Amino acid sequence: MTIKMSKDLSRMVLLRGAAWLHDTLMGIIALMLALVLRLDRDAFLYNLPTYVLAAVVFGVVVGFVGFVVGMNRGIWRYASLRDFVAIAKTATIATCLFIVFHFMLVRLDSIPRSAPIIAWAFLIILLAAPRAGYRSYRNQRDRKRDNENTTEAIKRVLLIGATDTADAFIKATEEGHQSRFEVLAIIDERGRRSGRFIRGVPIIGTLEAMEEAVARFEAQGRRPDAVVLTRSRQEFSRHARLEYLVELAGRMKLEVLCLPDMFDMQDIDAVSNVRPIKLEDLLQREPLHLDGAPVAAMIKNRTIMITGAGGSIGSELARQIAALEPSNLVLVDASEFLIYSIERELRQRYPRIRLHAALCNVRERDSIARVINATQPSVVFHAAALKHVPIVEAQPLEGLHTNAIGTRNVAEAAAAAKVEAMILVSTDKAVRPWNVMGGSKRLAEMFCQAMDLHSSYGDTRFITVRFGNVLGSAGSVIPLFEKQLKEGGPLTVTHPEIERYFMTISEACLLILQSAAHSLSNREQRGRIFVLDMGSPVKIADLARNVIRLSGMRPDADVKILYTGLRPGEKLFEELFDPDELTDRTGIANILAAFPRPIEWRLVQRIFDQMEELIRDHDLPGAIRLLKSTVQEFVPSQEIQAMIEREKTAPPLLAVTRVKSETDD
Repeated sequence: MTIKMSKDLSRMVLLRGAAWLHDTLMGIIALMLALVLRLDRDAFLYNLPTYVLAAVVFGVVVGFVGFVVGMNRGIWRYASLRDFVAIAKTATIATCLFIVFHFMLVRLDSIPRSAPIIAWAFLIILLAAPRAGYRSYRNQRDRKRDNENTTEAIKRVLLIGATDTADAFIKATEEGHQSRFEVLAIIDERGRRSGRFIRGVPIIGTLEAMEEAVARFEAQGRRPDAVVLTRSRQEFSRHARLEYLVELAGRMKLEVLCLPDMFDMQDIDAVSNVRPIKLEDLLQREPLHLDGAPVAAMIKNRTIMITGAGGSIGSELARQIAALEPSNLVLVDASEFLIYSIERELRQRYPRIRLHAALCNVRERDSIARVINATQPSVVFHAAALKHVPIVEAQPLEGLHTNAIGTRNVAEAAAAAKVEAMILVSTDKAVRPWNVMGGSKRLAEMFCQAMDLHSSYGDTRFITVRFGNVLGSAGSVIPLFEKQLKEGGPLTVTHPEIERYFMTISEACLLILQSAAHSLSNREQRGRIFVLDMGSPVKIADLARNVIRLSGMRPDADVKILYTGLRPGEKLFEELFDPDELTDRTGIANILAAFPRPIEWRLVQRIFDQMEELIRDHDLPGAIRLLKSTVQEFVPSQEIQAMIEREKTAPPLLAVTRVKSETDD
């Protein structure tokens, strides 16, 4: 260790000594050049010894000032504007000191008074040029070496936005060792900087000029492969529509990429931060942000339980909660593989948090009660559910058992253990449901609302959070589109007019956390359902087209869209609120509250007792009738009605049908 430190110190002294010697020599040369330029040949040669001595003194002064200022501490490989400022400061101070010393000694008699000024200009050039030249040489050498050592093709790109981030990206592509991009030009969507340059890259016009620019580069044999958005979605949307950029790029078969905000970059040279535009970037609203203080107070140093912790929502919820430092995190799921996966991930990322993974099905009342009693959580997030409409429509009793009776089991166990809050994750399909999945979730909402309003459970809050489709969740439309796209298409959409509300998984979890924290700090507001204001619904067909465009292909030309017809229980349009529900603002940006018509506590208990008995007896017609009479807006699909007719004519069951294990997302 000592030997290594000694070598490092020797190397540092050697390098700084070499830099000092260089700077001193440049000072000598600068003054000599100034004198040669200022004097005629005979006068210069006549006083040559005096001028050489003065130049040596000037060089020593330059070296001394450079050492004090720290000019020779900089690494030439990374010479920058800051180094140039240090050079200018060194040249100015050294020239002033030399003039003062020379005046005090010989009253500036032997040297023309303009010579130090000329020397100052030469000195800046002589100190800066070698550093800039060395940096340029190293950059070119490194790029050449990297190009020889890699088979990856360089991607030609157009930058969208003449911004600081564009400047940083161009700098990184010119100097970074791992740059795989060549910037051809910059498009300024605002049109303010057209005809100008950033680091030698031309700004060629607005988005309307992009098609012409691509054609021009293609004629030169340098067709762009992609466009790179250098602004945030919010900033870009002030001046142009991101959807228009995606459509324009899709027509020209250009991939659409984006850069992070320059202040978010961990490393300004990390060109790998370039990523494809995601569908969530096209959401027509501001993203939801967490109000940290109340949520942190609800989670930090407390025991938190998540049911369905292995699913899409549950696992992301677990990640966000783990980052808020609970003392214990209890993960509950019916799937061995899913619970193993999320537990393993969290143990690696958050080794200080105590994790407890419980393999438990919420449909088993005694099992979930034992887990809650054993762990004594402060807050329970109930995300366990069967969510896929066609699957639940084909097995309606399974959906009712998990989504309705399972919610009752968790809620009653939480109340018995005096848990501070239980948060139910619901769905917009519970609003005027056309399918059993939505109807079962509406039953769960009604039960939790009745529990929250009932005076006997005042110590425990029962909070319901309702949201739309989650982009990228398991089994959702986006992974299906991506899979179909990899297979060459077509992309399948059930109906050209079908619309859905969308949010990201991160937003869904933020909504859950934010709503729970708000309810716990406003205990007088009971029986509410919290809903994210998700803006306007999105047509699934438009979503499919954007998936195709974002991959650099053209909808209907390169990849077809095939309409397959509505599935059992599927609605054309989803709603966030029932027309009979009272709605109100919560005081939290983008989060609304609904107050549905409550159901009397004793009645809801009798309904759930009867539903559980019907499920146990495999009485599908009775269960559907009870669901319809309780959720009066529920409209059974033709498939459900046909299933009921078959049940009526089927022979009695001879054995108990195997209960399908819970699938949670």
